[in-house]
Amino acid sequence: MAELLNRRGFEGVEAGEAAGVAPTGPADAGIGAVFEISGSSSQVMLDLDAIDRLSSDPDGAIAASGQVGSQIKMRVGATWIVANVRSMRLSQTHEGTVIAQVDFLGEGDQERLTGKLYRFRRGVTRFPTPGTPVFPVSTADLKQIYAADDRAHVEIGQVYPTKDIRAALYVDAMLGKHFALLGSTGTGKSTSAALILHRICELAPQGHIVMIDPHGEYGAAFRTTGEVYDVTNLQMPYWLMNFEEHCEVLVTSDGSDRQVDSDILAKCLLAAKGKNRLAAEFGKLTVDSPIPYLLSDLLNLITLEMGKLDRATDSAPYLRLKTKLEEVKNDPRYTFMFSGMLVADTMAAFLGRIFRLPADGKPISIIDVSGVPNEITSVVVAVLSRMVFDFAIWSRNEPQRPILLVCEEAHRYVPSDRNADGSSVGRILSRIAKEGRKYGVSLGLITQRPSDLAEGVLSQCGTIISMRLNNDRDQAYVRAAMPEGARGFLDSIPALRNRECIVCGEGVATPIRVLFDDLDEAKRPASSDPLFSELWRETGGEEGIINRTVRRWRAQGR
Repeated sequence: MAELLNRRGFEGVEAGEAAGVAPTGPADAGIGAVFEISGSSSQVMLDLDAIDRLSSDPDGAIAASGQVGSQIKMRVGATWIVANVRSMRLSQTHEGTVIAQVDFLGEGDQERLTGKLYRFRRGVTRFPTPGTPVFPVSTADLKQIYAADDRAHVEIGQVYPTKDIRAALYVDAMLGKHFALLGSTGTGKSTSAALILHRICELAPQGHIVMIDPHGEYGAAFRTTGEVYDVTNLQMPYWLMNFEEHCEVLVTSDGSDRQVDSDILAKCLLAAKGKNRLAAEFGKLTVDSPIPYLLSDLLNLITLEMGKLDRATDSAPYLRLKTKLEEVKNDPRYTFMFSGMLVADTMAAFLGRIFRLPADGKPISIIDVSGVPNEITSVVVAVLSRMVFDFAIWSRNEPQRPILLVCEEAHRYVPSDRNADGSSVGRILSRIAKEGRKYGVSLGLITQRPSDLAEGVLSQCGTIISMRLNNDRDQAYVRAAMPEGARGFLDSIPALRNRECIVCGEGVATPIRVLFDDLDEAKRPASSDPLFSELWRETGGEEGIINRTVRRWRAQGR
């Protein structure tokens, strides 16, 4: 190490002396030198004795410098370049030193009088040369790197390894290009999602957020700051479905029979919509027009068409449609959507309720689909997602009202090709991911299995918040979606503690490791795991539990 520094005349020279400024503390002492430069990354040689001396310093940030996941800095002219340590190995040629692989994060100006770093920005314009001294990053430096600027932001936790530097997400940048929250089960993903949404709601109490909640977890967290809709009060009109969604619900056949059934449904559906007075008002209709119609009219038209046939053998498609239509009409589980009470033209009122227009201080709608029959859950999510997108398209000439659509368990609705079931929900969410930002629609994806997401969807997310991922395939998938400069942080994903995450992308100035804030009990989702050791000690009342459960089971939500 001494030989390498001697060549450049830096032996025993501290950062302040190199800049013509008197040294002020351990953060100004060199700990190594640049060994090799290669594009966005580099290799540096670090002195083990210097790192050991730092580890005894009370400043947590300095103490962690030179370790995997920490930051170091190097001076080029009047600029400080900041890099993240990705990996380390013992040098075979220089005793007492280690070779560290580092990724460049950005650069900041050097203050003339003190030599300190300020005005940090992402990206590097001038690279160091081999032999350039390397210095630890102090808490003051980290504040310059991570401190939020004047842009609208929400604070979510503490920057690792400090105890007093707040981690912030830039709301406009994060929502403008979508975001994804990833993490294995049990890492605190749901609570972290609730924390981020609570902070956004506090920042924008007149916002417009729609969250798809497949497990009924988030209603308890947002009862005072949002509206919760489930099968008891959702009242989603069936006629809001487009033709593709109608086919998913009503057409049960496959192959060539499916095309025949679809053609019959399209003809009868168009005729049923034509009976509404709105048909005359808007002129020519299509099967996708959101015009109210009576289920009984559709049933009668199918029966009428079947009566025109010459042979009974041709009636099979009509009978299939009639059977399915009568099933959804009479099944109590479908009442929230196929009730005869929902035939009135309530489209404007429905959109106002779901999209929080106006918000009245409750900017988030929690759509609890846990009680929706499994066969049509994807259709319900597809309708809600498409309503968000279509509203944004058809309101382009109006004062803009951006909407954030958050999808929990996103891999269920935007599955990869190997798991794809051809449902419309995957297509509309993929389209929102690709085109939504042009129309003021932001997408938030929350999932525990990023590798099961459709290819390309995760790469459309400008901000990625990754908690611990235990599966190798998931880790590889996230690594491919993250920018090059964040690779060093990615290597720590399997070792993250609960409530810790790596954030990179548009929503932060530079990739950071964050410990999420604690969330008040009243604001947490109902997602805690059962304590088997305690609950299995309880006994008594089992007969009543079974009887009440069986009653609700048979009632099917009535």
